[in-house]
Amino acid sequence: MTQTNYTLVTEFILLGLVDTPELEIILFLLFFLIYTLTVWGNVGMILLIRADPRLHTPMYFFLANLSFVDVCCSSNITPKMLVDLLSEEKTISFAGCFLQMYFFIALATTECLLFGLMAYDRYVAICNPLLYPLVMSRTVCLKMAAGAFTAGLLNSVVNTSYVSSLPFCSSNVIHHFFCDSPPLFKLSCSDTHLNERIISTFAGVNMVGTLLVILTSYSYILFSIFRMHSGEGRHKAFSTCASHLTAIILFYSTGFYTYLRPSSSYSLDQDKVVSVFYTAVIPMLNPLIYSLRNKDVKKALWNVITRKGIPLDHNND
Repeated sequence: MTQTNYTLVTEFILLGLVDTPELEIILFLLFFLIYTLTVWGNVGMILLIRADPRLHTPMYFFLANLSFVDVCCSSNITPKMLVDLLSEEKTISFAGCFLQMYFFIALATTECLLFGLMAYDRYVAICNPLLYPLVMSRTVCLKMAAGAFTAGLLNSVVNTSYVSSLPFCSSNVIHHFFCDSPPLFKLSCSDTHLNERIISTFAGVNMVGTLLVILTSYSYILFSIFRMHSGEGRHKAFSTCASHLTAIILFYSTGFYTYLRPSSSYSLDQDKVVSVFYTAVIPMLNPLIYSLRNKDVKKALWNVITRKGIPLDHNND
């Protein structure tokens, strides 16, 4: 029997986005700006919702949780990427790599579930307004949010365990700017077909399952909107849902492309570009999307700036 000797990998090398020093400086400045806007925008959204009692509704409760997930997801990846852009040694320890991967999967899973909960919230608010205070009570919302975070953490335990248990013997160079499962599968010297199937199944169940909830909810919402006799009512309903749908399209399009396409069509360079969107750009855009298209958020922000009590239009809730 032939015994294969595996070299113990204690650290990985992240190649990053580019290998040109001039471009690295430009990218550092760009992503430092993006990260700063991400933190300020999402933390600002959380503080605004917390500060204004008129935003203490289920819709804004889930939006605050989404902002928390976005700032955590960006903080899990972007600071390390910024350091690597200015460093010659772009190393990360074995434990640090899989810790980064664990939090990334947990937060991404939680974000999917939050999008589903936000769609369900809009469905109840528009299609069953009389039952809304009962169905979406504070206790129910807290349980829903806690369930989303718990499911994200448990899902990540399974995914990270499958990847971290693989033997890495051919190379420790990751062709990416953070630790993710597709590039790590490329480094393993064992057959990863089963592991990739399992990871794809978990990702598919999470993304497709929540997307079905979203599509079903918005199908009922659109049907209810078209039945409204008031043009103003239809406009308010569309305005309420437009920002949510924009964020969903951005998030799910990049997620499906990265994790649910055939492994034979996987491209390291293309994946880097797409990964920038869902790890850096989308967390920055979400607070802008929800604030620029939401009258209640804009009025609450103006209220904070001017220190005046301006009543909000609760028809947008």
